[in-house]
Amino acid sequence: MLRGTAIDIVVIFVYFAAILLFGSWFGRYTKSTKDFFFGGQRFSWWLIAFSCIATVVGSYSFIKYSTAGFKYGFSSSMTYLNDWFLIPFFVLGWLPIIYFSRVTSIPEYFEKRFDRKTRIAGVFVLLMYLIGYIGINLYTIGVAFNSMLGWDVMISALVISIICGIYMHAGGQTSVIMTDLAQSVILLLAGFLIFILGVAHLGGFSTFWNLLGEPFKLPFAGFNAPPRFNFVGIFWQDVFGSTMAFYFMNQGVMMRFMSAKSVREGRKAIFIVVLLFMPLTALAVSNAGWIGRAMVNAGIISANINPDHIFVEVANRIAMPGLFGFIMAALTAALMSTIDTLINAVSAITVNDIFMPLKPDRDDAYYLKLARWIAIVAAILGLILVPLYQTFKSIYLAHATFVAAVTPPMLVVIFFGAFWKRFNARAAFLTIVVGCIFLGSSIAWPVLIAPFDHGVAPEGYNYMRALYGIVVCTVTAVAVTLLTHRDTKDISGLVIDSLDVAKRKFKDGRTPHDTVLGEKVAARIALKEIEGIAVSSAMMKRLQAEPGDILYIADRRWWLGGIHSLHVTAEEPHSDAENVAYLSEENLSKSGIGPERQILIEKII
Repeated sequence: MLRGTAIDIVVIFVYFAAILLFGSWFGRYTKSTKDFFFGGQRFSWWLIAFSCIATVVGSYSFIKYSTAGFKYGFSSSMTYLNDWFLIPFFVLGWLPIIYFSRVTSIPEYFEKRFDRKTRIAGVFVLLMYLIGYIGINLYTIGVAFNSMLGWDVMISALVISIICGIYMHAGGQTSVIMTDLAQSVILLLAGFLIFILGVAHLGGFSTFWNLLGEPFKLPFAGFNAPPRFNFVGIFWQDVFGSTMAFYFMNQGVMMRFMSAKSVREGRKAIFIVVLLFMPLTALAVSNAGWIGRAMVNAGIISANINPDHIFVEVANRIAMPGLFGFIMAALTAALMSTIDTLINAVSAITVNDIFMPLKPDRDDAYYLKLARWIAIVAAILGLILVPLYQTFKSIYLAHATFVAAVTPPMLVVIFFGAFWKRFNARAAFLTIVVGCIFLGSSIAWPVLIAPFDHGVAPEGYNYMRALYGIVVCTVTAVAVTLLTHRDTKDISGLVIDSLDVAKRKFKDGRTPHDTVLGEKVAARIALKEIEGIAVSSAMMKRLQAEPGDILYIADRRWWLGGIHSLHVTAEEPHSDAENVAYLSEENLSKSGIGPERQILIEKII
């Protein structure tokens, strides 16, 4: 059945065109593979934070959590509130390790930390994870457009994959982050708009609250029942299959934080994401299901409605013409903001971990062109997986089965690699191989999961597979490590107890000075052919900087988020005018800052 009006359809397609042009326009800032994958490592914390929200909220989020909210009530928000206890491991360990070691991918970290064969195994698993994630997003947008426009699921997925592939082909990470800024605002606004309009449609909050049955008001599901949505299953599947994978394993998210101008900015971003944005997101993506349940109890919606269509049904009933199109555009924003990250991540891994080692003598222009075409291929491969996901009974089940089956081996290797110096290359490789074998076996013989089921019925084993996988991989990792010799290679800077070494390597052997932060100082640019940047002695004192420190210069317009900026090494201070900073014409061009503009300078490390 066709929903909405001609105005709504126009709004949706205008949104498509606007995002396509917006994302492609930022391709002008992409001149190298570093720009394509990491946006030049220039962005402020708030851009990273908004971008992370746009990434974690995929099209599957609105459909999946609205469906869960419709079936189970407020407990549908459990998944989005399991992130807080991972903050210390991320901000104190994993983030500074990957940032200061200058790795471009998780498999590259595996080779530096372990060996070549572990890197190859990591490439295989990670590409499977990322491409599978692209597929699940394309599938869910297909379901939404089937409900809204009557389009075939595959046709809808094809249209979206083409659009994402085009602007990713043009702009890379800068396009991702800048389009995600717009899309995160749109999707959060649409989510809250649905709640406000839905409550008003029902006659006010008290009416909405009274129409919900008591079981739907509980914040948590039953401990191990019902089988397809219970607390213990969602907890283990989400902690290891989704949340930990999102922050530690998802190459797209890693690239977000690698795009930050400093580790400090990355830490700010993660705190804002976990403690503020994730609770808001839980409300935004789930409330259509709660509103839908209240509407069923009020007799407004048929009790026989397909739960996967509840988001579209509620949006169609509460929104006026044009507004419904905006809400559907937000659903598309959620999809595109996740898929663009995943496509960029696939490009990064394929180029950095497959083609660069095979063809190390090619110039950067060759790899940049290759990365852009791989973006197209990644979108196509995700599209091919859509029919597989159509075989599952629900989107929630398809997503849970996929992440629980793929993520545990990589997560265990990443965690032990970062936090346990004794963990060696043989243990890392066998953990990935044995873990994949056992997880694959559990799909063929679900009875293997029974010892870990916490009393959950066999229908819920798809959720418990994450715990099963983590236990199997942890036992393998610990046993092999203790039964084999330590690696003799130098891993300083790649584990948590040697971060000072990582910082020193980041500065090309110079002593880091990041424990004392100076001021941000304003300066006027003057051109001079020097390698780095020269500021006055007074400025150096205010910056708490020394020659050889890495400084960050940026356009003074904070709302640009760092898109016009550059990292540059401090030279010996000059004795000319106090507010003058000398910079070469080449570095000024790289920064994108106009020669007539004032800049802000701060010390990074």
